[in-house]
Amino acid sequence: MLEKCTICPHKCGINRNKQIGRCKATNKVKIALYSIHNFEEPCISGENGSGTIFFSNCNMNCVYCQNYEISQQGRGKEITIQELAEIMLEQQEKGVENINLVTPTSYAIHIKEAIKIAKQKGLYIPIVYNTNAYESVETLKMLEGLIDIYLPDLKYFENELGKKYSKIDNYFEIAINAIKEMYRQVGAPVFRKDGIIKKGLVIRHLVLPNNIDNSKKILKWLKENIDNEVYISIMAQYFPTYKAKEISDINRKLTQDEWHEIEKYIEELQIENGYIQELGEHEEEYVPNWEF
Repeated sequence: MLEKCTICPHKCGINRNKQIGRCKATNKVKIALYSIHNFEEPCISGENGSGTIFFSNCNMNCVYCQNYEISQQGRGKEITIQELAEIMLEQQEKGVENINLVTPTSYAIHIKEAIKIAKQKGLYIPIVYNTNAYESVETLKMLEGLIDIYLPDLKYFENELGKKYSKIDNYFEIAINAIKEMYRQVGAPVFRKDGIIKKGLVIRHLVLPNNIDNSKKILKWLKENIDNEVYISIMAQYFPTYKAKEISDINRKLTQDEWHEIEKYIEELQIENGYIQELGEHEEEYVPNWEF
């Protein structure tokens, strides 16, 4: 598959043993950090934290990416599939609630093999696939049975915004097809008695300044098309970083009025399950330090 890569919807078709495609990934796994993360949704982080593995590179080019140093600039370290499996086991030994694979798309084949190795060696905690949702359904099917929790973003209803802010075509259609496949595999969330998720789909949406209508359309679509038992996580943590600092319509944080409008719309839609962040002041502090 790496000799003619079609892992993601770009379907570059390049030989990753010799070239790099849109995502800049090679035939090696590249990660920027693995750590215990306490700032995911409550059902994912719990009290013990989520065992995150942050992968380098990305198949999207979001101008506001909070992790741009690793996703766009490729900061990180190459490791083997065996080492990736050992990291999963090391995280489990620390008592984390799950293994959280952040921006995993380009390495789906490697991840599949690493999970198999880790499970043979005693990995038993849930696997979270934390993705931008610009995914190939065929690749997701290849992961069936290995991923317990899908945690996709649903960024844009309007494809023009996907083109403008992420240099991506047909985002909405591709993302919702991927999300439907994720739902087919894992269904609505199933929780332990203490509220920690064991299996299921949680959909994230980051609200962008000056784009409240886009968020409303996303929420309305989710309400009308996705099982009401699926959790929706609505995030207020946007802050201008990377190239967004130079783009006039998104070079600021959300206002109280914008956030109140979203909160009011959630009530109108009667969305029952999920999370909504409080509008904060120091979102920058939650970006990891990309050092091993």
